[in-house]
Amino acid sequence: MVNSQYANALKEKASQLPLSPGVYIMHDSSGKIIYVGKSRKLRNRVSQYFNNTDFKSVKTDNMTSKIADFEYIVCDTEIEALSLENSLIKLHKPKYNIKLKDDKSYPYVAINLSEEYPKFIMTRSRKDNALKYFGPYTSTATVFGIISTLDKTFGLPSCRHSFPKDKGKIKHCIYKQMGCVAPCLETVTPEDYKFRLNMALNFLTNGSSELKQDLQNKMMDAAENEQYELAAIFRDRIRAIDRLSDKQKVVANVGIERDVIASHIDNEISAITVLYIRDGKLVDSETEFFSGGEIVDSSAVLTYLCELYEKRGYIPKEIESSNVLSKEDADLLSEWLSEKAGNKVRINIPEKGEKAKLVKLAEENATQKCKEYKTSSSRNEMTLTRLAKITGLEVVPQRIEAFDISNIGNEHIVAGMVVFIDGKPSKKDYRLFKMKYTSSQDDYASMREALMRHISHFSDKDASIPDLILLDGGKAHLSVITALFKEENCFVPVLGMVKDDKHRTRALVSEDGEIDILGERDIFALIYRIQEEVHRFTVGNMTKSKRKTEKRSVLENIKGIGPSKAKALLDGFKGLSAIKTASKDELMKVKGVNEEMAEEIIEYFAKKKGENK
Repeated sequence: MVNSQYANALKEKASQLPLSPGVYIMHDSSGKIIYVGKSRKLRNRVSQYFNNTDFKSVKTDNMTSKIADFEYIVCDTEIEALSLENSLIKLHKPKYNIKLKDDKSYPYVAINLSEEYPKFIMTRSRKDNALKYFGPYTSTATVFGIISTLDKTFGLPSCRHSFPKDKGKIKHCIYKQMGCVAPCLETVTPEDYKFRLNMALNFLTNGSSELKQDLQNKMMDAAENEQYELAAIFRDRIRAIDRLSDKQKVVANVGIERDVIASHIDNEISAITVLYIRDGKLVDSETEFFSGGEIVDSSAVLTYLCELYEKRGYIPKEIESSNVLSKEDADLLSEWLSEKAGNKVRINIPEKGEKAKLVKLAEENATQKCKEYKTSSSRNEMTLTRLAKITGLEVVPQRIEAFDISNIGNEHIVAGMVVFIDGKPSKKDYRLFKMKYTSSQDDYASMREALMRHISHFSDKDASIPDLILLDGGKAHLSVITALFKEENCFVPVLGMVKDDKHRTRALVSEDGEIDILGERDIFALIYRIQEEVHRFTVGNMTKSKRKTEKRSVLENIKGIGPSKAKALLDGFKGLSAIKTASKDELMKVKGVNEEMAEEIIEYFAKKKGENK
């Protein structure tokens, strides 16, 4: 429901809008853009936000309650409005626009055919004109699976050697025994290699039917010429292709390329599923999850699909959709995609026949994926879904990062970061930030430095962007970091974890105020676990650093021992206790420690031992 403070003014302003295509931009009370939308009739669409009291979506209701003002841009056509909306969403990344969770580009199978011994590789970029690309696919796991299967099926090398550089250098090649063409052998020519490679390329380009027919013809010719060993090779290749083809379900006629889009929406979790059909086979699919009840608006789905195809790059000439898209929005998407692809792209909403069955299949997949999401590790997943709902997150937070600060006065200032993936700690991703620029005891400045250094790597090629960042601190910590994120155009949601007087977790805090979690048992348990873990990790590492410094400072009291030799001694003996009992010869084995220093060390600890008696 719209904020009563602004309701009358917003209704009046909306009633004055033109009945023209355009884009509307919603602002909160601070002036921040929180939503961008487009409409074929601006007045009708925008007025709905301020006259409707039942949006069937917690997220839409939350968004309307935050609107303090809006602006609009009139466009000549709907397609112009759609393009402008897409550009503004990418520019401002508004909180309440649904969008792809994974901001990375889609992966491809690629190969450089100009090389003497080309190999299939995975890449996310299509910028190298020397490469031939296949895809895109929905995940790197799919791409590596395809490459592995092609290598095994067609006898291509899967080793890390480079050819012809390593030709003749490998004495015992186990892959040769497993069916590899073995270009490492001097006897294998580039022509032998490319014969196998061309079969793999033929399969990727034309599917199995044309390749199988070609191999069957060659097998028959070899048999007729009594070349039985060669015929057996062709026979084995045909069987391998059949096994590879069995992994792909035939759902349409040979040569058909289309995408099929459908959704499943319920109060707990919603999803959009896209099936990718190539050469009549279902070769790939992907499902994007959203907070329950979120995908209820055709216009929002349209915007989401524009982003999806912009990231995928490849657009088929035919797309089938369920009624998650209205007929008008389907026509608009068709026009936008056609313009992008450079050819006619048809968007159909079939009601009967084979295409309707494919849409039904996509709907069943979306429904099944939602069921699996809710039942596999259900407590963690449903807790994360509920967390997304009560905090207004765009997506279920699968990767959560939490930060804490620990110090002793102005020394040993560290920030710890722990990572939880799907509600479970991922210790290999934990990080410790030793302060480089913050020299005094200032938790806010330390938190800002740690987050500044962390988000500076978000643009790295292999960076994992979190869905949510948690700070061990209240409103003040949150204000410092949200201000930093605005300065750096970082749009990752951030919340504070608030404790009571007895240092117990009691609430989360957002820019809009506190979110009570005491009544949310599973969410409380998760946040408590995260808060305790980040505190344990940060304080533990700060204490460890303090101990190392103390040990080093003890050694530095000895004549001739400076910081570098103290460190070398501690590293060599794995601790101070071993140094105390070491002999002169053992001490002198440490680089830089001479006989005089060794004697000084022994004398120092002997004297200390005497003083303690």
